[in-house]
Amino acid sequence: MNTQQTPTPAPPPVRELKLTAALKELVNHALEHGRMISVAYVDLDGRPAISFRGSLQAYSDTQLAIWVRNPAGGILKAVAAGHVHIAALYGEVGAQGKAFITFRGRGRIDNSEAVRRAVYDNAPPGERGLDKEQKGVPLLIDLDSVDGIFQGEFFKMRR
Repeated sequence: MNTQQTPTPAPPPVRELKLTAALKELVNHALEHGRMISVAYVDLDGRPAISFRGSLQAYSDTQLAIWVRNPAGGILKAVAAGHVHIAALYGEVGAQGKAFITFRGRGRIDNSEAVRRAVYDNAPPGERGLDKEQKGVPLLIDLDSVDGIFQGEFFKMRR
């Protein structure tokens, strides 16, 4: 019987939350590479809700955004009612490597014309095609943490 245990690797050091260009690229092109990103939130009944969001995008170094096509949708109702905590999950295993990333933050609706234009225009073409009349609403997610493995590196980022 082998009593030696493999040492547990030290957790990665916490670093400042700032999305790298490579992470932004990964998020912004997930859909065109056949990857779906799931988004979770707490609905009005206090229950977890999860869905895939093809329009999820890196909005800034510390924010994600979603073009929510249905302005009466559950995620917008939840955020408007104060259920602002949102998580997004990306996973990929392939010949080129693996990536598992969890994004956590707080959602807020910003329906200003500049944000509407930027979030809609930066959504993948297929997503924009599902809302040609632009009836949707932009949801910004101010990130609090990003954790995972990407490009062979474990990382923990905090605001």
